[in-house]
Amino acid sequence: MTETGIVVGALSWVGLAATTFAAALLQAASGFGFAILAAPLFLPFVGPSQAVQLVIILTTALTVVVLRGLGDAIARGLLLRLLLGSLVGLPFGLIAFRWADPALVRGVIGATVLVFAAALALSRRRRAAPLLMLTPARDLAAGAVSGLATALVGMSGPPVLIYLLFAGAAPRTVRATLLAFFGISYLATLLAHAAFVGVPAATWISAAILVPFALLGGLVGRPLGDRLGAEAFAVLALVLLGVAALYSLAAAAGLAGR
Repeated sequence: MTETGIVVGALSWVGLAATTFAAALLQAASGFGFAILAAPLFLPFVGPSQAVQLVIILTTALTVVVLRGLGDAIARGLLLRLLLGSLVGLPFGLIAFRWADPALVRGVIGATVLVFAAALALSRRRRAAPLLMLTPARDLAAGAVSGLATALVGMSGPPVLIYLLFAGAAPRTVRATLLAFFGISYLATLLAHAAFVGVPAATWISAAILVPFALLGGLVGRPLGDRLGAEAFAVLALVLLGVAALYSLAAAAGLAGR
């Protein structure tokens, strides 16, 4: 390998490590957001499929650190229904991962999340009451959409976060339940990818190198999340949803232009 190649390789690893740390900090503080930040910033260094699988592996590992101490805030019935729903949506996401048009999928997801984020922002500006109530059927439906999105684009956060924000759930409950949901659903998604899609050895090796940076980011982000008030949490969540939507639309436009 030439000296230039060694430098480029080193810079790539620095970029991957820095992105992993920052995304993990964001996830620990807000309950979600790892995929929103990591997925687009991984792309200059790895291919799209590897980026999705790295997000899935690293999020699974991150949950071990950030969830400790939040167990009492988890809404266990809600969590169970979300997980059951995600198991229903997961196979459809895997099928779409293999056969669907990536540009069309990302475009639809981005537009949908943007519409919901705008509706949430408008509702908060008007100080309106929660727009819906949590029900078992809605819990299952939100989980199913999230399971499909996890397998398809590596982002399970927006569907569940939108649902919980529309229902006016308490920030600590949202954060703890989201983190628990992600940990279990991403683990199931990882096992499904390994069994039916395949995870290359290079991806496992890259993930093993990046896990310490994810855990460090989680440790730094947890105290920040504990200090967030309800209003700050809502604003951060809406910003993240907007970024997720715009990223998905930009990615769709880029794929369509190829």
